[in-house]
Amino acid sequence: MRNNTFQDRRWVIAGIFSVIILIYIIRLFSLQIVETKYKIGADSNALLKKTIYPPRGLIYDRNNTLLVYNRPAYDIAMILREITDLDTLEFCNTLNITKDYFCERMKDIKDRKKNPGFSVYTPQIFMTQLYADEIANMQQNIYRYPGFYIQNRTLREYTFPYAAHVFGSIGEVSRSDIERDPYYRQGDYSGRDGVEFTYEEHLRGEKGVEILLRDSKGRIRGKYRDGDADEVPIAGKNLTLTIDIQLQKIGEELLNGKIGSIVAIEPQTGEILSMVTNPGYDPSILVGRSRSKNYNELVNDPAKPLLNRATLAQYSPGSTFKPIQALICLQLGGINEHTRFPCNGENSVPIRCSHYHGSPVSLLNAIEQSCNPYFWQAFRATLEKDGYGEKNSSFKTNYQAWMDALYSFGFGHKFEDSDLFEHVKGNIPTQNYFNRYFGETGWRALTIRSLSIGQGEVLATPLQLANVMAIIANQGYYITPHLNKSDTMLLKKHVTAVDSSCFPIVTEGMWRVFEYGTGRYYKIPGLDMCGKTGTVQNNFGKDHSLFVGFAPRENPVIAIAVVVENAGFGATWAAPIASLMMEQYILGKIDRHYLFDRISTSILNPDVQKR
Repeated sequence: MRNNTFQDRRWVIAGIFSVIILIYIIRLFSLQIVETKYKIGADSNALLKKTIYPPRGLIYDRNNTLLVYNRPAYDIAMILREITDLDTLEFCNTLNITKDYFCERMKDIKDRKKNPGFSVYTPQIFMTQLYADEIANMQQNIYRYPGFYIQNRTLREYTFPYAAHVFGSIGEVSRSDIERDPYYRQGDYSGRDGVEFTYEEHLRGEKGVEILLRDSKGRIRGKYRDGDADEVPIAGKNLTLTIDIQLQKIGEELLNGKIGSIVAIEPQTGEILSMVTNPGYDPSILVGRSRSKNYNELVNDPAKPLLNRATLAQYSPGSTFKPIQALICLQLGGINEHTRFPCNGENSVPIRCSHYHGSPVSLLNAIEQSCNPYFWQAFRATLEKDGYGEKNSSFKTNYQAWMDALYSFGFGHKFEDSDLFEHVKGNIPTQNYFNRYFGETGWRALTIRSLSIGQGEVLATPLQLANVMAIIANQGYYITPHLNKSDTMLLKKHVTAVDSSCFPIVTEGMWRVFEYGTGRYYKIPGLDMCGKTGTVQNNFGKDHSLFVGFAPRENPVIAIAVVVENAGFGATWAAPIASLMMEQYILGKIDRHYLFDRISTSILNPDVQKR
């Protein structure tokens, strides 16, 4: 029996030793394989791994003019555990910073909520985006501050002070950026808006690593394994834009002292030739350490220079909507090219005309003379051509067809396949919208008559208006508006709900606007041009001045939309701006210097000068 008892105890003792050994094995595995802090600590005693940032890709315009390039800059990085006997005051004097800034920066670095990647063993960014003159004193005295070192970086530079909303800017990555993409670390920078954001992965390149060998006192003794373990950075890819920088320059000069926007598109390709918004700003002010200060000033500026009015501002299109209205009414059978309607000028009801021009009015004359009563009657004839039907069913069917046709022109929705940073959809009121306000059977053409002349609930962006001009120039289709010249967008062809046979008469009417109508004073000699002016009612001040058009009439190369807020008649401001933009692009220069000087030096709003 005693032998059996000792036999049992032997197995218990063996089990205890086995458990202890297993615990040691698990702990050693955890320390050496799972947990990294000891490995990091050991590595950092012998090695210093320096991130080598790649140069960001360059940006060119459609004519290969360099627009955005890189300038050398520097970061000051540190490894906290290596900082010893630091004379804080001397260090601050060397960098020309205050002690308060130093203390606040160190506090932020150690705050794991703000800096989740913090470790005393790994490099942390103390200061970033310093120019050569700012870092010179530190370079001479770096040996005084063990634990600190200088890291090369680049900053964006701009050849021209234009197109800030096209380019966008570079800013420090957020915590969510770091969590979403393992490429980024605390202190890294990425595109925050514009093409810098849209093409971030294309432009940023791949980081490299330089591994340096330390001695027992932490001093750098050269490259680890003679540099064989280093990783060479890969430069970002260059980007060629569709923008013509000279056309962009002219547009920004023409909008000087005004609130508004210009969008110009090449019809056959959908390439955006210029995208101007004013007030704007010089893109160089959002570079470097002054970015935060300047950005806050722009955010708080009541003129809203950060707002890209070309893609985000929504306007009633007014009379610039009439060519689209004509096309849809022709397609849906409300009118034909021979249809005439009466006009009693300012005595017309329920929508009056702005002037007397004879009656009855043909479609060509209606476009040329911008006759409100004609388009109201065409709109009503289209929606009520089948009567109303039970509970207005026939009327609503025609309204839906009218609305769907507008959608096919790019109204009421975003260009989802575009590379634009951000843009809004505008508004085309739905049946549900009117049902809520007027009841299921409480609305008809008369109720919504303001839609017939581009007022009321219909809203569009300048981008959408320019795209509609590209559609008319193309006789029925558009290529998605975009900014990357290398993108094969020709496959993204969108055909409208209006048959190509409807376009010639509308095109002729728009040609007559420049020949005999409101645009005749701004016709480029010897060039057939098509356009439409618009004077849009505004509930918050003076009317907006609008113009849309394209040129030449045959084989058009530019379609354009211009909005000048609170400026009055479309023929006074928007039309000459559009004409000058067409002249610059088609002829490569502006010969009408008197007109350019008058428009560019006219200050309609002195509070919107570009920063």
